[in-house]
Formats: sequence, C-alpha cells, structure tokens
Amino acid sequence: MGVADQYAVEVNNLNFRYQENSGVNFNGLNLKIPKGERFGLFGPNGAGKTTLMSLMTGLLTAQSGDVSLLGQSIPGKGKQVNKLFGFVPQDFSFYQELTPAENLEFFGAWSGLSKIQTRQRTDELLQILGLADVRNKQVQQFSGGMKRRVNLAIGVIHQPKVLFLDEPTVGVDVQTRHAIINYLLQLNAEGTTLVYTSHQLSEAEDLCNDIALFDQGTIIARGDLQSLMNDHQQESLEGLFLNLTGKNFRD
Repeated sequence: MGVADQYAVEVNNLNFRYQENSGVNFNGLNLKIPKGERFGLFGPNGAGKTTLMSLMTGLLTAQSGDVSLLGQSIPGKGKQVNKLFGFVPQDFSFYQELTPAENLEFFGAWSGLSKIQTRQRTDELLQILGLADVRNKQVQQFSGGMKRRVNLAIGVIHQPKVLFLDEPTVGVDVQTRHAIINYLLQLNAEGTTLVYTSHQLSEAEDLCNDIALFDQGTIIARGDLQSLMNDHQQESLEGLFLNLTGKNFRD
C-alpha cells in the first residue's frame, strides 16, 4: 500500500518562521493524518493551529519540508491538487452582495465544475443546509448562522476528498451548530477526511476520533480522545486541554 493509499495529509520535517519573527514557528514538524479520519487540531491562542492549516492548504509556504495531500505535494500545487481539498475558513469567504446561488455558481466554476455539475451541486447543498428558500437573497442580509452554512457549501461544492475546517461553527446558534456537525459526520461517513480546529471543545468530542494538541508549534499529545483522557486521568477534552497547556491567559 502506497502513501497515497494510507494518508490524506502528510507533513514531513516542516520548517516555518514568520518574517517579522513573531507568532508561532514550526521546527521539523511531522504529522500524518490517515484517510477517513475526523482529525482535530487543538491548542491555546497562538499555538499554531491556523498557521498549520494555512500551510496544509498552500495559503502559506514553508521555508523547508513538505506537505502532501493524498500523495501529491502542496508546494507548487496546480489545479489538480486544488480539486483534492476544500477549505472552510473562520473568516467568511464569499461575496456579500451576491446570493447563495450566485456565490456557488462562481466558486463551482472556479473549482472546475461544469455548469450542469454546479447547478446540481447548488440545488443539493442549498437543500441540505436549509438555504433553498433564500437562494436568491443577498448573503449580506443573512444571519451569522446562515452565512456559516454558505461558507460550508462553498467549501464542499466540488466534493473534496479532504476538508479543512477552521472554526466552522463560531458564532452560531445551537440548531445551526447541530446541523453543521451532522452534515460533517455524513460527509465523513461517505469518505471525506475532516481536519478540524475549534475552541468548541465539547463539540470536538462529538466530531473528532483523532486529535493532536499543539502548543508553541509543537505537538504535545496525539491520539484518540478516550486514550488520551485515560492516560492523563481526565474526564473531558477541556480537562485534558488545561492539564497539558496550563491555565494561564493566552493572548
């Protein structure tokens, strides 16, 4: 079995430093995420979660080392690699003045889908995510929860094999959070690998079956949640988090 058959994401000896010498640095980081996982990245503010996700999606370029998705290297990535993954960022990544349907039409074409494929996926996603009745309204009129669902729809319109999620439910109500998490579980059951980070630790307990705790650019714990809690004599992810990263304020 080759690497592409085993791992959705492979980070090898990754070195990264911000030019202004501030923020998190990675020194020889190694990380492998098997295909089909629901993988969570957790750590305090400034631990390196968003930076690592940006490196894994090609938004940032490392000074040395390599990141591969399904066996294909991210540095110098072309359209073929872009089609492998989707990214749902914490910041909204759509055009506020457009409707959900218009946003999906644009991002579907950008992802390489045909007009027919885009139309089919748009109809499907708007229905699944409860946006069919507002498909022709400007997104700028939407609530925060509705905007989160538009963000998610854009990230998955091309049916990626790996989906990166940076705080996908921040600022939403309980009903929207429940709907988003259930849809992510459905995607995973259909074969999509999830790479997820959030401050919603209780939510992570329901979503993730494999986690890594980061601090200052270093993995300080890795494994399935139950085993890690048992090893550190904790009863929740929150307790594990505080036990390993401390209780001091992080800015």
